Amino acid sequence: MEQLLNHLRNLGFTEIESKIMVDLAEYGPAGGYEVAKRLGASRSNVYAAMQRLERQGALQRGTGEPVRYKTLKPEELTRMISGRVEASLAFVEKSLPRQDGNEAPFLSVEGDKAVLEQVTRKLAQAESEIVVDVWREEATLLREELEAAENRGVRVLWACDGPDNGLARTLAWTGWKGIEERKQGGRKFSFVIDREWCMLGMRGGEMKTQAVVTAHPVMAELLLHHFSQEMVLFELEQDMGRQLENTYGPHYGRIQSKYIASEGDTAEEPASEGEEVG
Repeated sequence: MEQLLNHLRNLGFTEIESKIMVDLAEYGPAGGYEVAKRLGASRSNVYAAMQRLERQGALQRGTGEPVRYKTLKPEELTRMISGRVEASLAFVEKSLPRQDGNEAPFLSVEGDKAVLEQVTRKLAQAESEIVVDVWREEATLLREELEAAENRGVRVLWACDGPDNGLARTLAWTGWKGIEERKQGGRKFSFVIDREWCMLGMRGGEMKTQAVVTAHPVMAELLLHHFSQEMVLFELEQDMGRQLENTYGPHYGRIQSKYIASEGDTAEEPASEGEEVG
């Protein structure tokens, strides 16, 4: 009985309305006085509830005096409720204000557990492609989820950072004093799932695990471009690593110095037309 009352309450009926409907279904047509007596409830409350149920179509009022009510057949009642719920859902879907489709919020996620739970859930939902750019520590944590995605036909593209992966893998922005200083802030990781959902963050080091999650198309494009450029550099370094270092300096320092200022310096301006570069 209590389970039935709970379900009626879940469908929007009040406590007294639910009890009245069950009582009439069990004992048959009755007036407010009889129902109030069986339920041990106030007659005024029972009368008011029966009138509401009649207006809603859940009870039928008989003719004659005193007034007697009867409940609908179970299949009639459920059909009536289903129609009412479907009409309400359709109205809500149509009328509820929507955000501009061009706006994609950026969600900040903090803490190791929260970040890993979020990315694990999205990996399980991936349908066609996962692009992963992580360090070995994070790759180890998510290896099972990524293998499961591959087993169900999802294309998984990897870039796995480590201390021995060549020049491009340790390319440092010269604003930092060095690569070791950068590592104190943690290990960068990024995911792009189905070319829509993105996560970019840092984990490890001296910082708390943090990530930004978004479905903004610009972020997806930036991360995918970064991934493809890393892969191009990696392939070049496998074939021409020593030659590239001799020509452009460690970590492409001679190229970077033209455009990126070291700490306390200004970037070297490119030579103007006709000016020799020494």
